[in-house]
Amino acid sequence: QLRLVESGGGLVQPGGSLRVSCEASGFNFEIYAIGWFRQAPGKEREGVSCISSGGRSTNYADSVKGRFSISRDNAKNMVYLQMNSLKPEDTAVYYCAASRLACSVKSGRYFGSWGQGTQVTVSS
Repeated sequence: QLRLVESGGGLVQPGGSLRVSCEASGFNFEIYAIGWFRQAPGKEREGVSCISSGGRSTNYADSVKGRFSISRDNAKNMVYLQMNSLKPEDTAVYYCAASRLACSVKSGRYFGSWGQGTQVTVSS
């Protein structure tokens, strides 16, 4: 059974850094693109970043370009999202998701499996 589990969220001050992780199990991880999405209270879910199955291609939302970096370790079935220069508007629940269809940050409809999310709060 395909399973994704996020971890690493927490409270961080503006300008700080945080790394969230996504651990996959129960499927052939290395053939799936993995995306990170987030949803803040009262707002729609938005795509943050995506990494292709082999890790050679990455996409980022304009709002996080230059601040966030996605990576994966297929040997460990892990995907990481390194978040630097965090802003209060980055506060949200962050979800990872798996796709065989596309590596896109524009829509979550390509992603069929989702984790339960991890809370990231940026506040002083």
